[in-house]
Amino acid sequence: QLELVESGGGSVESGGSLRLSCVASGNVRSSYSMAWFRQTPGEEREGVAAIDSDGNTKYATSIKGRFTIFRDNTKNTLSLQMNSLKAEDTAMYTCAIGSPHYRDGFYWEGVQYFRWGQGTQVTVSS
Repeated sequence: QLELVESGGGSVESGGSLRLSCVASGNVRSSYSMAWFRQTPGEEREGVAAIDSDGNTKYATSIKGRFTIFRDNTKNTLSLQMNSLKAEDTAMYTCAIGSPHYRDGFYWEGVQYFRWGQGTQVTVSS
């Protein structure tokens, strides 16, 4: 069974940086896509950044140029380097694993994400 555990969240001032990490365990396949999502109370979950097995990335327009997503398939880890943070970035950030071949899940950029971590809170003050 796949399990995802995030870490690295916290409180930071506007303009600061954080690095989020996600460790996957279980039946992890290198062919899976991985992504970071975020959500605030009362709003829809938003895709932040995604990376496929070949290292191709996708970013939400709102964070493009400020965040960078990485993955290490040998360690089954996913990271998100967050720079120039804004108050609008405040949210619960979760990592996820997905596949374009799955029927069920949260769809974003051609991938159905079906496994989620518990999330890590990012709070940016202004």
